[in-house]
Amino acid sequence: MSTIQGARERARREVTAAIKDEARRRVAAEGAPKLSLRAVARELGMVSSALYRYFPSRDDLLTALIVDAYDAVGEAAEAALAAGPRQDPHARWVGVCRAVRDWAVASPHEFGLIHGTPIPGYAAPSETERAGIRVPFALLTVLREAHADGLLERPAWGEPPEPVRADVAALVAEYAPELPPAAFAAALAAWAQLVGLVGFEVFDQYGGALTAPAEFFEHAVGRLAAEAGLGPAAS
Repeated sequence: MSTIQGARERARREVTAAIKDEARRRVAAEGAPKLSLRAVARELGMVSSALYRYFPSRDDLLTALIVDAYDAVGEAAEAALAAGPRQDPHARWVGVCRAVRDWAVASPHEFGLIHGTPIPGYAAPSETERAGIRVPFALLTVLREAHADGLLERPAWGEPPEPVRADVAALVAEYAPELPPAAFAAALAAWAQLVGLVGFEVFDQYGGALTAPAEFFEHAVGRLAAEAGLGPAAS
């Protein structure tokens, strides 16, 4: 790559980052439904036509923000997975869940973009899927490696109900053929419950009823680990 081409690429990356940073600020201040390319361009001192060369539409900019948010929480989960003790899968599972919570508490507006109220008129494209499965895959990795190490017990969650057994079997065949269907179903349920637990705290749905939300969270995800077959829940 020539020096001129390299400079142009660096400049494009810098402008793209500035656009996304301003868009995040506006989402935090006004909410995602009110995000406007014109408003972002105005705040950055750009003409709208120049910004459109980076993001042709509001939806393209929203998609970039959503992918960034999924990647950020995914990176946090994967870092916890890598740091967690493989010989103690229960603690490793809790560590991954804790990393998700910590990221969301520190980045509530980004969490809202990916797990909050749907944005009117926006349909997430398929490109968000790769980033969107990083957290559940981290949880699934804990189960898969525990199973390989002989540390996965029979899931307390039980077998999936008859109407969804075919769905679970298809997912197991694609993503974790070595896992018992009950363990995979427990991981799927735990992912949904993890998002719910974090969302309740981030969006203040407890209404002040809990004085120790972090401790409650640790207890809850410990029980999810136990239900998936990763040993006793934390007392």
